[in-house]
Amino acid sequence: MTTPAGSGAGFGWVSWWGLSPALDLQAEGESPGRSSASAPPGSSAGRRRQGELWRPSPARVVSSGPAAQADADADGDAARATPELNVLLLGSVDGRHLLRTLARAARWPRRRLNFYLLEHNLEAVARHMLIFSLALEDPEKMGLQEQSEAFLEVWGNALLRAPVAAFVREQASRLALLVPEPDRLERELPWLSLRALKFRERDELEAVLRFWSCEERGPQAFPMGRLWDARVRHYLGSRYDARCGVSDWDLRMKLHDRGAQVIHTQEFRRWRDTGVAFELRDSSAYHEPNRTLASGRLLTHCGERVAARGYWGDIATGPFVAFGIEADDQSLLQTRNGQPTKTAGEITQHNVMEVLRELAAWGRPRDTQGDREKQPEPEGSPEQETSVSGRNPEADVRRTGSLER
Repeated sequence: MTTPAGSGAGFGWVSWWGLSPALDLQAEGESPGRSSASAPPGSSAGRRRQGELWRPSPARVVSSGPAAQADADADGDAARATPELNVLLLGSVDGRHLLRTLARAARWPRRRLNFYLLEHNLEAVARHMLIFSLALEDPEKMGLQEQSEAFLEVWGNALLRAPVAAFVREQASRLALLVPEPDRLERELPWLSLRALKFRERDELEAVLRFWSCEERGPQAFPMGRLWDARVRHYLGSRYDARCGVSDWDLRMKLHDRGAQVIHTQEFRRWRDTGVAFELRDSSAYHEPNRTLASGRLLTHCGERVAARGYWGDIATGPFVAFGIEADDQSLLQTRNGQPTKTAGEITQHNVMEVLRELAAWGRPRDTQGDREKQPEPEGSPEQETSVSGRNPEADVRRTGSLER
């Protein structure tokens, strides 16, 4: 499909979210016309056809500076015989393709996945680290609902709720301590490696994380509300006083006409005005600035080049496209009287929750019969509940005690 887009000036100088739907890269790499009926016995479709239970190989995510790598590896001798799939992603920004691919790894034959992510700024690398630490959070520490809401706020909101902002500070402080020590980093976060970074880049990455952890305190450190308004004023110019009408025009003529009809007028207008794309709680709860959207630029002031920190990202399209305009469940895309029954925010929340649920399923047994109540069984009858168990990627690597590079 054509990527929904605003004007070139509205994209900004740095990207924080993707402008295309998340893809399962293994599905993209499959040859067209290959059906499950003709799948070989060793493939995932063949296993499902034969009624076998199949579990994905455990995965770990490895980030190497502007490059990031994710591996799904088996144990012992079987790991060396596992086929590999190497993928290079240039400027993927938010890791949406990687998350979708890892979440759907159980649908494909067992293989080792090597993802290399190349970004043009270290702020994007730091966001990858934070997003994956959130996506791989222990389900015992953070429930699925809380995890998905925190993910959406960090990923696409300019303002955060206080609990989410506290989580960002905690994780950023932890990562800042690990960045200068690669050995300790790989012990505590075996899915992450920064060995490809130069020392100067490590220092810059640590400085970004220190800023996120609020070591530069005070309301003037990053006044997101004022910076967002300045970005909107710069984009709209003389049309600023008519910004409500302009946002409706941009939505209908630049997004709806390009396949993004599920984006609702109210949610797009709210995002354009305040930067809050996913309002999952009362609007008054969003007042903490999302420092992960901060980046630096060299500006000219009084004839001299000075470094400035601000929001230089997208103001035209919004974070609705990556997970919010497509869905496997077609009921989410239904229309009534020509209008979608679900908004892009609701579809995004559903899709993100499904991705996180599939990732979490690797770490604990999952009942294939769903969550229905278990009926009492007659004495001596065989167990009727069937479960497929997976393994947590981090726990598996810690247990083996070895890391591949």
